[in-house]
Amino acid sequence: MTGNDPIDTSKPHPARVYDWFLGGKDNYPVDEEMAKQLLALDARGPDMARVNRAFMHRATRWLGTTGGVRQFLDIGTGIPTEPNLHQIAQEVAPDSRIVYTDNDPIVLRHAEALLRSTPGGVTEYVQADARDPEAIVEAAGKILDLNRPVALSLIALLHFISDEDGAHELVRRLLDPLPSGSYLVLSHATGDFDRRSADQARELYQQRALTLALRSREEFAAFFDGLELIEPGVSLAADWRPELGEAVPVPGDEPIPGYAGVARKP
Repeated sequence: MTGNDPIDTSKPHPARVYDWFLGGKDNYPVDEEMAKQLLALDARGPDMARVNRAFMHRATRWLGTTGGVRQFLDIGTGIPTEPNLHQIAQEVAPDSRIVYTDNDPIVLRHAEALLRSTPGGVTEYVQADARDPEAIVEAAGKILDLNRPVALSLIALLHFISDEDGAHELVRRLLDPLPSGSYLVLSHATGDFDRRSADQARELYQQRALTLALRSREEFAAFFDGLELIEPGVSLAADWRPELGEAVPVPGDEPIPGYAGVARKP
């Protein structure tokens, strides 16, 4: 567990905005202001956050059961909201080992909650930036056995990294050191269903010197090139393996604008 950077409350942070959407208390007025402006564009912000977390729960449960995975590397962890990934994974297999990574110092304050592992497993937290994959892999390698399969998850993270900033290269640099049989787990917001709101949201982020790269289904699917997609392939996050439970009811007939997928490294 490392890191001692000060918390910057002069501009919103995506993890804290997400926390506000989930009803958390670990955010600041600047984050709440941003969240409310996003709600004015699409009132389903909290629904999007809940659908995304439910996908993470289902994917982790599938990985621990059908996938047989016992090691997890979660990048862009965000502020803890129970149940967390390690709680799902260790419920399935108590010997699971989990490494969380985030670049927001406020997450470090909650690391002790993240570290409540089962006696037979391990849960650790590393403060690092997703844009430094080699440092992440090096730190994870001290806790995980990188000769055995690892589930690499970037949940609701890549839409904050543009192609110009190397989003695809980032995924490859994280995956390359992992062995065959590892998995990539992704979820991603999209503008496919409401271009106008998507453009307004992108502008809102730009005004705050933040990136919002809302990719299409095809652009999102490209992150899985060379991997073996698990059924049902790339789908709406709400539609990925609903039989695993924790479906989130949402109002209206419009789909929640987010894609998800899980793929195996051959």
